[in-house]
Amino acid sequence: MTSSATAGANALLIVETARRSEWSQAWRRFRANRIAVGGLSVILLLVLMAVFAPLLSPHDPIEDVFRGMRGGSPTAAHPFGFDHLGRDLLSRVIFGTRVALLVGLIATGIAVTIGVVVGAVAGFFGSWADMLISRVIDTLMAFPIIALLVVLAAVMGPSLTTTILVIGVTGWARFARVVRADVMSLKATDFVTAARAVGVRDWRIIWRHLLPNVMGPIIVLATLGIGGIIILESALSFLGLGIRPPEPSWGRTLADGRDSILRFPHISFFPGLMIVITVLAFNVLGDGLRDALDPREQD
Repeated sequence: MTSSATAGANALLIVETARRSEWSQAWRRFRANRIAVGGLSVILLLVLMAVFAPLLSPHDPIEDVFRGMRGGSPTAAHPFGFDHLGRDLLSRVIFGTRVALLVGLIATGIAVTIGVVVGAVAGFFGSWADMLISRVIDTLMAFPIIALLVVLAAVMGPSLTTTILVIGVTGWARFARVVRADVMSLKATDFVTAARAVGVRDWRIIWRHLLPNVMGPIIVLATLGIGGIIILESALSFLGLGIRPPEPSWGRTLADGRDSILRFPHISFFPGLMIVITVLAFNVLGDGLRDALDPREQD
């Protein structure tokens, strides 16, 4: 092995060691943030609620209809009361957690995957690819996202799959912009030059050396974005373009109580409260991750 190749290998080893050290320090900083840990705990509870919904739900959220209890107030046996058709509201809220988390997590995963790939290609290779991708990103970020979602959901038809795909495929632009900027600044650094010196191919440099160094901001942005996606799903369901009734969804339940909100406010109150709690938990977690992953933070 030549001296330049040896120096390049040593530089890559130093970068890998420094990266592992930074992640361990970030984890220690995150654990010290009690508010962020509290947000993570709430999210874990919501995940458990979604996974074990059939065990936690006291009644079937669709089939069990209690006659004469339309809009019934909360009782000891039914803590959240009844919806506009006489179904147990607690059961529908519990099962609605599944929809909220599925849409939030899967749609974010789709958006992150597309954004990271597109942003990395634009930032690393530049030239006409960067110009074309940048114009697409600018167009998507300039277009009102809720209007685009409404149009696409109306054309494709309301369903859980449609909601996830529409939100995921239209939400990648902000991730691509962040990755593009970071990759452009990193590709001129010494460790990328060292990787090229030892004969590492471009795609391996992107995957093995560049993307791990940009994942911190992406994780933070994705965590903060999950709450916004949950709100988008609720808005679509509220407008009748999201989850098909009678499937339980927080946004759909909000819409069910809209016409009788003065007589039966609990129908809209409890799913609205769950949306607030969930979005707040993800936002708090995102803030904690941002503080923990900030390279300017010192132990």
